[in-house]
Amino acid sequence: MDDQEQASVGVRRTVIRTVAVLVGMFGFAFALVPLYDVFCQITGINGKVDATAQSIVHEEVDESRYINVQFITRGSPGLPWQMSVEMRQMSVHPGQMAEVDFTFTNNSPSESWGRAVPSVSPSTATTHLRKISCFCFQEQHLQGDERLTIPLVFQLSRDLPTDINTITLVYTLYPVEHTIQSASLDNMLNHSSKNSSKNSTKSDLQIYLKNDPKNNKAAGEAI
Repeated sequence: MDDQEQASVGVRRTVIRTVAVLVGMFGFAFALVPLYDVFCQITGINGKVDATAQSIVHEEVDESRYINVQFITRGSPGLPWQMSVEMRQMSVHPGQMAEVDFTFTNNSPSESWGRAVPSVSPSTATTHLRKISCFCFQEQHLQGDERLTIPLVFQLSRDLPTDINTITLVYTLYPVEHTIQSASLDNMLNHSSKNSSKNSTKSDLQIYLKNDPKNNKAAGEAI
């Protein structure tokens, strides 16, 4: 084998290894969310919060205390999104309900799915943070170049330890892989359109029968 052939073989090996590494990194990015969940459940660190909505507790607001709540947003490889928050910090009384807007921007021309995974610091504050409404409860879908603003509604419990004066809430974006068959989607849309058309026709008929005195009996039978 001459020098030219050896160089060609070396280039091919380098390309194959590079592609393999890139594929592995891309797959690992999608696996980060479940791995993160398992890790936090086992270790109990990073202030991992429950991803389900909680009810508002109607309790007296403790106006004698102010808690500084900070918001930090982070992106991740594999998701061309930007996440911003209306304000980086706010002062909240324990027992008070507060709301702040977060904005998601897809910087890619292609649609994609992502999820914001939250964590709280200090971790002892996790059980005292009630999330009434949060985008982190489910994955988000953005069309190409789409921008979406969603509020976070939360409440700090009155029994928050007195040594906690600042709470930091961090949201990290992770990509979520989705595969939708176009044919199946078209079938779903067509089925939904037909049902909507039928319901609309029936509703119009009922309104017509009710409004026409001559058709009172017919209206009763149709309904």
